[in-house]
Amino acid sequence: MSKSNLHALSQPETVTNDPLHDLIRKGARDLIARAVETELEGLLSQYADVTTPNGRQAVVRNGYLPKRIIQTGVGDVDVQVPKVRDRSGTGVRFNSQLLPPYLKRAKSLEELIPWLYLRGVSSGDFQEALSALVGEQANGLSANTVSRLKAKWLDEHKDWQRRDLSQKRYVYWWADGVYSNVRLDDRLCLLVIIGVTEHGHKELVAVEDGHRESEASWRELLTDLRERGLEPSPKLAVGDGALGFWKALSKVFPDTRHQRCWVHKTANVLDKLPKSVQPKVKSALHEIYLAETRDGAHKAFDSTLRRFRDKYPKAMDNLEKDRNELLAFYDFPAIHWIHLRTTNPIESTFATVRLRTKRSRSCGNRDTTLSMVFKLLQSAQKRWKRIKGFDQLRLVVNNVQFRDGEQVDDQSDRNAA
Repeated sequence: MSKSNLHALSQPETVTNDPLHDLIRKGARDLIARAVETELEGLLSQYADVTTPNGRQAVVRNGYLPKRIIQTGVGDVDVQVPKVRDRSGTGVRFNSQLLPPYLKRAKSLEELIPWLYLRGVSSGDFQEALSALVGEQANGLSANTVSRLKAKWLDEHKDWQRRDLSQKRYVYWWADGVYSNVRLDDRLCLLVIIGVTEHGHKELVAVEDGHRESEASWRELLTDLRERGLEPSPKLAVGDGALGFWKALSKVFPDTRHQRCWVHKTANVLDKLPKSVQPKVKSALHEIYLAETRDGAHKAFDSTLRRFRDKYPKAMDNLEKDRNELLAFYDFPAIHWIHLRTTNPIESTFATVRLRTKRSRSCGNRDTTLSMVFKLLQSAQKRWKRIKGFDQLRLVVNNVQFRDGEQVDDQSDRNAA
């Protein structure tokens, strides 16, 4: 076995009784805190017009996460990231792009190298970048070592793409397309699926290179999953209405129900409205998907169309065309609704990946970019939590019928589901 060129990245030496060093470290802590607060203010401003049915602010501050240590070139810096509370139940969370959750511990090579790569740092500059992040002890990481690691991770992703799926069962799927501005003729689109197992665990199901979210690309991906043994169809898939995913899904897994993401739909509708009207329409949309029953949602739906259709027909047509798919979640356990109304589980996971790939214009080829994203997602997956009410997934798997989130007494149509 060849000798490894990877050296352990130990902590920088701690300088004691050095007022200047302490001052620099305090300055770093204050700078990070101000930057994170600015991020939070941006999120709160984005949802400033969103209120609950009783008129209260929907998204508000809610204390801080526990303190954690960030290792920097000037030593360990303790930081606290603020939290928000979403009273509307749509799953809005604050995810700092400066301090993403998966970088809360001392960086490992399997997280830090993909992170730097997607930021546009070349292999030859990795040692300098790592030294700035973790101190001078990063001097064992050469450009050749980085190149070998990238090749290794590319092989790992290819092996993962061929893994057997015959023992897997996914109850829910979230699907999305993530774009990257790599220097190629066509924009790289990462076709991504995250699934929920019958035991409630979230897993990365697929991350593939596609062509602009086309039906053909999605169909190839889904067919490959089925051919590798993924026979039971997911009960419900959640995604953006613009995806070619839906046509492909209907052909490959025709029994899977469709649920449109309310966050995407809200954005699409508001984009067709004057800014002065957007808060009123946004509030009306919240009343639809926060209704306790499907009948209540339909009444709120009809009310919204009556109020705004005459003046804003394009926006209301966009809303109405996906009416049934927007309300599919009512046929599943109410405790799962927070997960099923939006693609937030996938959006929050990909927030930092999407940011980095958008900003990085010097990434190399498509395969390398794909493998880097794959490694970041593998690291993130270790921290994904079970969905709420995972004990009710067995009922969904066994075709137990739900109406307005509650199990119905008459299960005569159960076998037909």
